[in-house]
Order: sequence, then C-alpha cells, then structure tokens
Amino acid sequence: MNEFVLAEQNNDVLEIILNRTAKKNALTLSMYEQLTQLLDSASENPEINVVLIRAEGTSFCAGNDIQDFISVGDGADAIKIIIGFLHQLAECKKPIVAAVQGNAVGIGTTMLLHCDLVVAADDINCQMPFVKLGLIPEGGSTLLFPSMVGHRQAFEMMVEGVPFNAEKALNIGLINQVVTCDILLKSARARAARLALLPSQSVQTSKMLMKKAYLQQLHHVMDEEGSLFHERLYSAEAQQAFMQFLQNKSSQ
Repeated sequence: MNEFVLAEQNNDVLEIILNRTAKKNALTLSMYEQLTQLLDSASENPEINVVLIRAEGTSFCAGNDIQDFISVGDGADAIKIIIGFLHQLAECKKPIVAAVQGNAVGIGTTMLLHCDLVVAADDINCQMPFVKLGLIPEGGSTLLFPSMVGHRQAFEMMVEGVPFNAEKALNIGLINQVVTCDILLKSARARAARLALLPSQSVQTSKMLMKKAYLQQLHHVMDEEGSLFHERLYSAEAQQAFMQFLQNKSSQ
C-alpha cells in the first residue's frame, strides 16, 4: 500500500482513504491499482459489510493526474488499469458509501455514480471537463448520467463541462445528503455504521438485484468508453489541450 491510498477497518466498515492532498487527490495509475485491490478484497471479505470511500484534505479528487497519465507509453496499459478500477467499483458486492468535499473533478464525479450512498459537504464543486481536454466521458457516465437527469442536462454537464454545486448534485440525485464540512466524516461514518448493522446478505442481495438489469450493459459501455478514450488521447485536440493544461498549472 502506498501512502497516497490508505485503508482502515473500523469494525465491519472498511474506509478507503485518498491521501494525496498536495495534488488535491488526483489519481495516479498506482493509486488506481491500489483502489482496485482494496475493493476486490472487500467484496470477498466476510468481515466487511460496508466500504466507505473518503479523502483527506480540502478536495475529494481532482481527477486523473494528467502528467502521470501521458507519461505511460501508448496509454493502453493506463486505460486498462483505470477501466479495471471502474469495473471493480461497479461490481463491488458490498455497499459503498462516499464522503465528498471540495473539488470532485472528472472521475471524482463519475465514480459517485457507482456508490450506493453519497454524503457531501456543502462546498463540493463537481465538474466533468473531459471534452475540454479533447477526451470523452468515462466511468459508464454516458449511460448513467442521461438516464439520471435526461439528455439536455447531461449534455450540459458532460459536454459543456458546466460545474455544479451541492444543491444541484442533490437535486439531480447524484448525492443523498448535504452537510457542513465540519461534520462530513461523522455523518458519513454514521450512515455507513447504520448500513453495516443491517442483515448483510439481504443488503448485498438487494444491491445485486437493483443493478442486475443494467450491469451487463454498463460493463459494455465502460469498455467502449475506454477504447474511444484511448483513441482520443492521441488526437491533436487532446495533445493541445494537455499542453495548455500543464502550462496553466506551471504558471500558477
């Protein structure tokens, strides 16, 4: 386990913690691999009833670490690692609770679609800037977001990349509860603990049945998004957008 992804088991709740605060918890490929392993292990561990995903610092997740991403050869391995995490997130047998604060960018937003309960601080700022970077949305979001909010709102958020706040996230059903920053972790832990007290097999079977009708389609969409994401990654549009993004970061 590297220091950027931590795990703590509190009774029958496993807390998975993003801990790369200097980079606003932007995800590296190594972090994706650690997250996948933890979720896979939690799915099969009879001593874990609930997974709680949270983050240290003022931001939940600033998306992919662009520098780390583009430094990996032709990107095929990188895509495989990221898609592997998303498949595992979608397949996790145990219910997943997320505690979200500050910036939730790119996959920081799309991963919430696969969580079963999301508690958010009132300062969250969600954004999916994939198209602005010359890419396409991922995480099965091209299937799940339009189903959740309709085509026009999904287009606004996923193609225009319009940011949205806690109130909007609550209204569209992306999150379950909004709390102040100072009680975010306490509130998320309380919901996770209550969920963990329910009959575990009934919870897991209910979750399975709720996702069964669309899970196969979701995996197919994730794979298609991953293939097209890889294709777009080496387009002139994406290369120009990446260069501009990194220049802007270096000048800040």
